[in-house]
Amino acid sequence: MHTYHTPLDLVRSRHVESPVVCVRPDRVAEAGRWFQDNFPGEVLYAVKANPAPWILQALHKAGTRFFDVASIPEIQLVAEHCPDSRMAFLHPVKSRESIRRAYYEFGVRIFALDCEAELAKIVEETNHADDVTLIVRLAVSNDGAMFSLAGKFGVPAYEAAELIRKARAHAFELGVSFHVGSQCMQPSAYRSAMLEASRLIVQAGVTVDIVDVGGGFPSIYPGMTPPPLDDYVTAIEDAFEEMMVLENADLWCEPGRALVAEAESVLTRVELRKGDALYLNDGAYGRLFDAAHAKWPFPVRLHRPRGDIDAPTASFRFFGPTCDSLDAIPGPFELPADIREGDVIEIGMLGAYGTALATDFNGFGAIERVAVEDMPWPSMFEAQSDLAEDDDAKVISFARARRRRPRLRRRA
Repeated sequence: MHTYHTPLDLVRSRHVESPVVCVRPDRVAEAGRWFQDNFPGEVLYAVKANPAPWILQALHKAGTRFFDVASIPEIQLVAEHCPDSRMAFLHPVKSRESIRRAYYEFGVRIFALDCEAELAKIVEETNHADDVTLIVRLAVSNDGAMFSLAGKFGVPAYEAAELIRKARAHAFELGVSFHVGSQCMQPSAYRSAMLEASRLIVQAGVTVDIVDVGGGFPSIYPGMTPPPLDDYVTAIEDAFEEMMVLENADLWCEPGRALVAEAESVLTRVELRKGDALYLNDGAYGRLFDAAHAKWPFPVRLHRPRGDIDAPTASFRFFGPTCDSLDAIPGPFELPADIREGDVIEIGMLGAYGTALATDFNGFGAIERVAVEDMPWPSMFEAQSDLAEDDDAKVISFARARRRRPRLRRRA
């Protein structure tokens, strides 16, 4: 992979014919180290957020040894690139073949479920194994999230206690999990979910070995600046101390977005301008799925080889390269008003669910990857809110962000 100091250096050095994904390995490493140093428990990377081999390798190098996988291909990726790591099959609905292969071929011993039918499948396909960890996923409120994940997975409260009891009978270790929603903007959402989980555990009347608070840890996007990550960790620590679980219970989390969002951007070329509409060579069927369908705000900036950009800005909408009218991204995106055919737009913060959701529809989809060394957008792992009034520091210092937080007291 070729390395440039900045994306502009690439634009100045050669023609950008197809979309170019700019990867930033240092951002993945920094995020991985922060969670390893600050979260008071086990950190699993949710592979679905970005399964690129370079991401897995960068996280592994930074100390990540535990992965949340959702399919056999994801299991195979982790086995290939991080062979000394553990995996948890945390998709609540799995095929029988996938359960069987995960257990017997890849040594996976951790499985999630949210109903009795899935519990039966796991028990049967592992031949009633006595070394299986079962994680019961609970349905919880997603009110604090910018992107709700409620409605598809999670056992409802009125059925949860019975399912927890039945899972306990088959589990070497038993855990509960939940997901507060993607890009959670309220640390208190974790506390509420954890105390609800505690109530259901008490109602079930069994012991629980693991509390998995899931994902949802946020990143910074235009118009969407979350509280510092320290606030989330504090809320989780405090709630965990109040939960009715075993004295030596383990605490897990499954960050996806927060670990990799800052790691990638895409350079896309303007093929045509029609007023405020820019037709690009990447779009909703490529790396801009969330920008189109979730109306997610992403930072943008213009690159020209000569660097002659001093026009006032204007609002634009984007269209992708396919012939499908759904390939539309309303924005609005603020860019120089004199933008024209051939200009290159960098769209940032696409490391999470950018390349992971891209397709080859209509023959488009080919990309090139290059490494770059800059970080032009605010980071959750640099300056934070206690310096927000300082225009030169929108996010806490590296020294604070990377300090080692004392682990929770092991309950003996």
